[in-house]
Amino acid sequence: MPSRLLVFVFVSSVVAATPAAAQGPSKDPLGAARDLYASARYDEALAVLDDLHPAPDTPATERRSIEQYRSLCLLALGRGQEAESAIAQVITADPSYVPSEADASPRVRAAFSDVRKRLLPDIASARYADAKAIFDRKDYPAAKDAFRGVMALLDDSDMGGRLPDLKVLAKGFLDLSAAAATPPPAPEPKHELPPMPPPTPRPDVNKIYGADDPDVTAPAVVRQELPRIPSMVTSQARSRGVLEIVIDEKGRVTSAAIRESVHPIYDNLVLTAARDWKYQPGTLDGQPVKYRKLIQINVTKQN
Repeated sequence: MPSRLLVFVFVSSVVAATPAAAQGPSKDPLGAARDLYASARYDEALAVLDDLHPAPDTPATERRSIEQYRSLCLLALGRGQEAESAIAQVITADPSYVPSEADASPRVRAAFSDVRKRLLPDIASARYADAKAIFDRKDYPAAKDAFRGVMALLDDSDMGGRLPDLKVLAKGFLDLSAAAATPPPAPEPKHELPPMPPPTPRPDVNKIYGADDPDVTAPAVVRQELPRIPSMVTSQARSRGVLEIVIDEKGRVTSAAIRESVHPIYDNLVLTAARDWKYQPGTLDGQPVKYRKLIQINVTKQN
């Protein structure tokens, strides 16, 4: 479709959707920009938006509206590269934002989708790093919320299934955060009749349970000794890693995988050692179940 026809179709849809904006004077600069935009006075609307300098306490929704209208004006003026930059600012501030059919034409929504597809992997990686930093500070409730946000980005349709390894890590740390953030049970009230017991859960023999299954008792360690790190790789090793294991109903380790590497040589030593580890199996209502466990590896380097 020629660019002039695209702009005409886009402008017609937005003006038809916002007749009230052009009927009276605006009470604020953003409202004035909306009125000018609805009247197809894009240069004037853009000038008003460029003069807006939101205060630090300006609500995020208002900031987003400013950038939205800036991108719409730029698209209407045929300034696609600048419009794409404005769209990128909106998505960076709120990666979950997708304009509705009432807000924009199909072509504009497609432009937003294209920019989201390009930016979401980098945004998700940055949000994961922020969430991991919160986890390392041991602020587990905040880390749980942050990793949930990362999972929402990774599950977004515009992500297209990219970053599968990051999704495994984010899910693992979400489980760890949820487990660490769970408050201790409240003491039972005195001199009161106990509540009726809930229905007895029945274990699923094919399911591998984990920290996000509240009715499951996690396995207890019988033997779990990490090998010493070889001196020849100490200087090259990371100080921390993550190991994922699956423990069966007899307390044996049936699978092990490195989720965050310390050093390839040391990783292999850990995987070999894990085969001989032993646990009291996890249980659901007293019955043994398979259990997925994440183990954080902390390496003390000798000077």
